[in-house]
Amino acid sequence: MVTFGVLGPLTAGSARLGGPKQRAVLARLLVARRRVVPVRTLVADLWEEPPDGALGTVQTFVGALRKALEPDRPPRTPSSLLVTEGAGYALLADDVDAWRFEEMLGGDLSVLDSALALWRGPAYGEFADEHWARAEIDRLEELRLVAVERRAEAALALGRAAGVVADLRAHLADHPWREKAWSLLALALYREGRQGDALEAVREARHALVENLGVDPGAELRALEADILAQSPRLRPSPVSSLVGRATELALLETAVPAAGLGIALVTGEAGVGKTALATAFAELLTGRGWRTVWARCQEDAPVAWPWQQVVEALGEELGAADRFRLRLAIVSTVESAAPVLVVLDDLHQADEETLAVLAAFTGHRFSGRVLIVATSRTAVPLEALARAEPVRVELGGLDEEAVAALVGAKNAVAIHERSGGNPFYAKELGRLVASGGDLGSVPAGVRDVLRHRLAGLPAQARSVLHQASVLGRDVEVDLLAALAGHDVLDALDRAIEAGFVVEVAPGHARFTHALVRDTVYEDVSLTRRARWHEAVAVAEALRPGDVQTIAHHYGLAGTKSAAAANALTEAAEQTRSPREAVRLWRAAIAAGSERLTGLVRALAVSGDLAAAREQRSAALRLASSPRELAEVIGSYDVPGIWTTNDDPAHSAELIAAAERTLPAFPGPTATRARLLATIAMEDRGTSARLGEAREAEAIARDLGDPVLRAFALNARFMHTFRRTGLAHERATIGRELLEVATDVTYEVLGHLILVQACSALADFSTADVHAAAADDLARRHDLPLVGVFTDWYAALKLTAAGKTAEADRAYRAAADRIRGTGMWGMERGLLPLALLSVHGPSTVDLDDDWGPLLDWVRPLALPRDEALAAARALPDGPADLLTEVRACLLAMAATRLRDDELRERAHALLLPAKDELVAGTGLFTFGPVTDYLRG
Repeated sequence: MVTFGVLGPLTAGSARLGGPKQRAVLARLLVARRRVVPVRTLVADLWEEPPDGALGTVQTFVGALRKALEPDRPPRTPSSLLVTEGAGYALLADDVDAWRFEEMLGGDLSVLDSALALWRGPAYGEFADEHWARAEIDRLEELRLVAVERRAEAALALGRAAGVVADLRAHLADHPWREKAWSLLALALYREGRQGDALEAVREARHALVENLGVDPGAELRALEADILAQSPRLRPSPVSSLVGRATELALLETAVPAAGLGIALVTGEAGVGKTALATAFAELLTGRGWRTVWARCQEDAPVAWPWQQVVEALGEELGAADRFRLRLAIVSTVESAAPVLVVLDDLHQADEETLAVLAAFTGHRFSGRVLIVATSRTAVPLEALARAEPVRVELGGLDEEAVAALVGAKNAVAIHERSGGNPFYAKELGRLVASGGDLGSVPAGVRDVLRHRLAGLPAQARSVLHQASVLGRDVEVDLLAALAGHDVLDALDRAIEAGFVVEVAPGHARFTHALVRDTVYEDVSLTRRARWHEAVAVAEALRPGDVQTIAHHYGLAGTKSAAAANALTEAAEQTRSPREAVRLWRAAIAAGSERLTGLVRALAVSGDLAAAREQRSAALRLASSPRELAEVIGSYDVPGIWTTNDDPAHSAELIAAAERTLPAFPGPTATRARLLATIAMEDRGTSARLGEAREAEAIARDLGDPVLRAFALNARFMHTFRRTGLAHERATIGRELLEVATDVTYEVLGHLILVQACSALADFSTADVHAAAADDLARRHDLPLVGVFTDWYAALKLTAAGKTAEADRAYRAAADRIRGTGMWGMERGLLPLALLSVHGPSTVDLDDDWGPLLDWVRPLALPRDEALAAARALPDGPADLLTEVRACLLAMAATRLRDDELRERAHALLLPAKDELVAGTGLFTFGPVTDYLRG
């Protein structure tokens, strides 16, 4: 029997088929599905304008096909496969992959997998442009799409939601109008615990259906969306194996299981806290012990006693017409007959009076078998009979940090726990948001949809008060809220508390249950209304002794332009210890009318945005109109510097010229003069030309007893301690002095980094490690991003010193990437190739690398001998900066390579003062002991 394949390239067992026309004849007969195709139809299908002899050509094709399909058929024996019937032909095939595929569509998951595996490509793919194949191609493609969706349904039934999501995403990418597939995708996402993504899938489906078909989603998809929003138990939430952090609560539910008669448990907690998941896990436990379990959900606007109708139907019974009393008895009797039985009533807070009355009837009945009712509710249930029955009460709060980490992973777990309050739904949505590259500070779409759905159930006045409360922040002072609202807010707050949006933390103080709740409510307030409310709060706060940061916060969000706003924002900017927050506050202060650009300049520099700081500093210089204003602008930029190569020489020249013009106006030993002198020394860094200015500034600062000014002057002197090699001890002394006098964290960090450099040169890596760790710790605590640039390079230096070549190479490349975009241009060019030279040796030098200003010192290591010797002898002394020892070391390498005594003597003279040090004074890389080069 020949097996034909049409789900991909046309095949006929092992038969070798002929050219396109012959193959088309076979395909046309297969499309006919064993029916006769007249010869004239074949001719018309094969040619738009049949040539002369077309009929004979078709007969030739048929003859060739008969031989190929039945090679062992005896001569002159009629074919039993490709037969002649009247004026046409029929292919009596029995085994065609497309036909088998259709027969397998009703199978289980494994059968459907096998069915889809039959597809090797598009059905009848090589005949896609033929009119006679189009209908069959479309029919088979539709069946394939159905199979994909049925397979997804079967996989979901077996709990394989994760794989289903991936398959359906690919499926819908090509077929966005498949409403069934959208429903399955949303369900799979929900069963993966991804409620937000499930709701997003429904939204995508609605858009796709309108865009592709011009129709709205059908009833199934709409109902699914409602169930997802309501977290309906019908959607089969996560199984017990994935229940995290609820062992205590599960054990408490166990105590509700009756030894005989009726047991009742009430599980309460806010939306998303896991009430249904806990009930599901508990139901699975009891199912494993032989209990029958039935679920019912209380819904708003449902028929009277609708949950009990669901219970009775789930037990295979029907309720007949009867008065209420008899109806209640019938329900109780039906449940009792199924004992042992667990009835889960989900969302009891939405129950109608008759549903509660039936529940009360259960509490007054004496049961012959074991019946357990577990009800979930967001709020207390107002049913006296239930209270008298003394149910086991399980109140669900947020998960602890450990459980949240188990849900979302250790990374960001602390922040996610804080922001979600441990609510499992919120935590998982935040985890997925962060994992997909989203901002942890934003609200996941799924959380927003659920909260808005709940908010819609509040009275308009309660919603309005919540909106105003959100402007105050997560913590709400009730008197301030009342002042903002202009009326009493207690009734509205009571409704919000009852609905679980806020909680009372003390008399007169409320708090949003989660930051996500507050943020969702806040985002629903229009920008204009927000701004006005923020301004009103700022004015109210300013009328009483308050926190300037709070006042500034509200003025900043209001966007108010006034003297009061500018003053509050300026004061807050000066007080904050966070450089990034300072930048934000200074920008807001300037927008509010402040003319103090100098504060923004320093904040930008400390926060790591050096390019913007220089730009703002130049702008401030141009605006200054008097020597005192110039001195204030110049001297206000007391930002620590550790690297001696100038990042922006033109900008520095502008500042030095302005400072030198201004100095004569301040002849005495004042703080202003000291700042101008220190600024000149800082900007003309990496030389020994300004050592005098630095020392004068330091002397003035000592006499004035000003530790801040002294730290600035010490930094300026540090920039001029490279006039010769071997001064690591002097720099270490400066570093220790800085740690003694620093009152600003940035200078404390500078002291540690200088000691990292000096101790590296002195081969005291254990002490350098201590200071590197201290610098990193301060950077983490005070948000100083540029510190890590230097400690990363130091870590790579340590790897080099330990002989870990491959690790050092990777570390240096990563550290160099971190410099890019910081505005530290003096470190961007030349340092990475130099670092790699320190790791791998001079034999790896490539002059095509970006050596920046170091190229002249490297060329003698790679040029032909005569050119290298001429280049080496032409080298100048070089600047007096952090690379002084390194350049002398490169000169010594060139002398060794070229065997030149003149170069060797010059290098020896440069390096001799540092004979007891390592060539590691940069703290970035090491070329080993200086003595190694003195011996050469």
